[in-house]
Amino acid sequence: MGNGAGGQVGVVAALVRAAFLVDGVYAEASRAYGLTPQQGQLLCVLMPQPYGMGELGETLGLAKSSLTGLVDRTVRRGLVRREADPRDGRAVRVGLTEEGASLAERFYAETVRRMEALPAGLNGVERERLAVLLSRVVVDNEVPEVFVEAEKDGFGVDQPDA
Repeated sequence: MGNGAGGQVGVVAALVRAAFLVDGVYAEASRAYGLTPQQGQLLCVLMPQPYGMGELGETLGLAKSSLTGLVDRTVRRGLVRREADPRDGRAVRVGLTEEGASLAERFYAETVRRMEALPAGLNGVERERLAVLLSRVVVDNEVPEVFVEAEKDGFGVDQPDA
């Protein structure tokens, strides 16, 4: 079960190994800020706006009970709050608190910094090609936007030149 010529692996192995790589970086960044990876993901999803519980569950791929537990723990930490949905008084939306928004921005910036370092061995053309191909895979598979695109984020994160 070795690598092919020049360390190249097939697409399936490359995708699985890349997922492990990204998960590991995400977990390290989360630990650096005293978060679980799930809490970090929740904060990033909530950066642009509050979401209803149903939307959050769908976006994060969590069952209702798992999402409720995640939100409960993050509320207790003072990072998110539940609020009434202005369009439906029976529904609840989850949004960032001031403390949560501040932590989310710092966590986001650190995660982007760490992720940007992953393809450091690629030149600009290779990085662009990788972005195009990964974008197609993500769009074709209708992956929810769980991490906003750094160049268009509007969160004041400085991005290194590619």
